[in-house]
Amino acid sequence: MPSGVKLPSVSQVLDLAAYFGMEMTAEEAETYRSLMQGPANAYRRVEELSQFRMPEHRYPRTTGYRPDAAENPYNGWYYKTDIQGADQGLLNGHQVAVKDAICVAGVPMMAGSRVLQGFVPNIDATVITRLLDAGATIAGKTNCEDMSFSGSGHTCASGAVRNPHKPSHSPGGSSNGSAVVIAAGDIDLALGGDQGGSIRIPASWSGIVGHKPTYGLVPYTGAMTMEMSLDHLGPMAKNVEGIGRLLSVMAGQDPTDPRQRGAIPADLDHDYLSAIGQGLHGARVAVVREGFDLAPRDELGLPGSEAVVDSKVKAAVKQLEKRGAIVTEVSIPLHPDGMCIWLAIHLEGPAAIIKSNGMGSNWAGLYNTSLYQAMARGMRSQIDDLSHTVKTVLLLSEHMHRHYHGSYYAMAQNLRGSLRQAYDDVLASYDVLVMPTVPFRATPLPAEDCSIEDYVAFGLNMIHNTGQFDVTGHPAISVPCGMADGLPIGMMMVGKYFDDKTVIRVADAFEKIGDWREM
Repeated sequence: MPSGVKLPSVSQVLDLAAYFGMEMTAEEAETYRSLMQGPANAYRRVEELSQFRMPEHRYPRTTGYRPDAAENPYNGWYYKTDIQGADQGLLNGHQVAVKDAICVAGVPMMAGSRVLQGFVPNIDATVITRLLDAGATIAGKTNCEDMSFSGSGHTCASGAVRNPHKPSHSPGGSSNGSAVVIAAGDIDLALGGDQGGSIRIPASWSGIVGHKPTYGLVPYTGAMTMEMSLDHLGPMAKNVEGIGRLLSVMAGQDPTDPRQRGAIPADLDHDYLSAIGQGLHGARVAVVREGFDLAPRDELGLPGSEAVVDSKVKAAVKQLEKRGAIVTEVSIPLHPDGMCIWLAIHLEGPAAIIKSNGMGSNWAGLYNTSLYQAMARGMRSQIDDLSHTVKTVLLLSEHMHRHYHGSYYAMAQNLRGSLRQAYDDVLASYDVLVMPTVPFRATPLPAEDCSIEDYVAFGLNMIHNTGQFDVTGHPAISVPCGMADGLPIGMMMVGKYFDDKTVIRVADAFEKIGDWREM
């Protein structure tokens, strides 16, 4: 904790005035300095009152350990632990891995970045408390991309995270460690975070199931904030049943998370496990034309679709149709532009959070003060160690702030409602939208000595279809639907707001058709 607020000197007040473009004499600076004494006393009292206000964790644990390469061949794990939860509950007997952007008290947290190296949280995130209360065992923290700003596997400060199906290739990101430890068979359940596809992209490329819940359904308290209006935590699992089991425990209101305030319907049933085994029931499936056959877009520089991915996803839809689903191709013209809307929010919003030490301000909820201070120290001492993706975001966002004063961020936020309505208009007649999660298979990890251009491109080139639903908040799941040349392919299903249960039901019905590796 800080050791009391010290008043600025007269020269520091003059520097502050110059920063804001104010003209000020030394005499005036002395006056302003004296006026600061009362607020400084209030700050000191706030510090005294805050000493014992953070929530305490209830389950004993040790720090755990860093596994060696023999135990961690794909670098999915950051730390391994054995934190035992309650003696009974829906997750009793189940081990769960946790993305290393989510706080587990007493266990080191790096968030894939040297900026946070050495930080040990003093609180459990709300979702961790809920898992432990439901009987789970926390098996460890999983590696992720530097500050979660990549969809690949090469920006993690602990070293590249590798795809168990083909270790020379990316596992997807940013929740790559969580996907990898499941795909490698180490564990069946894990937690991830999703602001642009960071649960669904690694699920697709690593051949597991990953669900981004409806915005606000799962509390974010105690996880590393990226952009308040895009933040999602969600379940990742070996199968859809695991998604239903985890979500049943994680979902629900938390008064310390402002993302949830007034969002969750009071009568919403959180028994998502009940969706398992319910079948299709004539599910109405809308195949979104704009999610397929993507040509490279010069203005964004993104690669296009692979024919084999489009073919596998369309074949999977045919299997649904054969088993009673009602399938229709639809057009949502705003879908491609949704990428531009997401990008404008995702560049300036998270950069503002990073610059404000990972927490931001002007929201009512639980502020993780120890994380706040660790970020402040790291950003002063380790900023040169940030990945090229994070540096690109910081530099561009600062340029946008200085020259355009946040107006493009504001315009993008104002378009959020139109984008959501475009999907809602179709979902009014259908149960789920379907498209490829990622329009191409996992790419090779870039060489360690690659150019900055390649480094950034390999981290951000797979986001055609995912970021839109972080903007709109619709629930979206990725399920494996085939394989080509040893690399998995994922199909994404998107549902109505707070109708995660239907998304899980349809995904489970598809999963039960057969082994995706043979599709």
